[in-house]
Amino acid sequence: MPKRILQGVVTSDTNAQTVTVSVERRFKHPVMQKTIRKSKKYRAHDPENQFKVGDSVRIQECAPVSKSKRWEVIAQ
Repeated sequence: MPKRILQGVVTSDTNAQTVTVSVERRFKHPVMQKTIRKSKKYRAHDPENQFKVGDSVRIQECAPVSKSKRWEVIAQ
């Protein structure tokens, strides 16, 4: 099974080797047919601390690194 890859924006880089990435998805409401925007935050592993707040990044699924980190940042 291939690993999922998501694209989002870094919202926090306070923790060491960790960034919080906000991923937004858009879809049409099944009844109203209005476009809806939903976002979700993911914790991602950033070993070199190279990404800062506002950077657009891609994250990929990986084995658990810690209690909350199941994603890693792909270098762009």
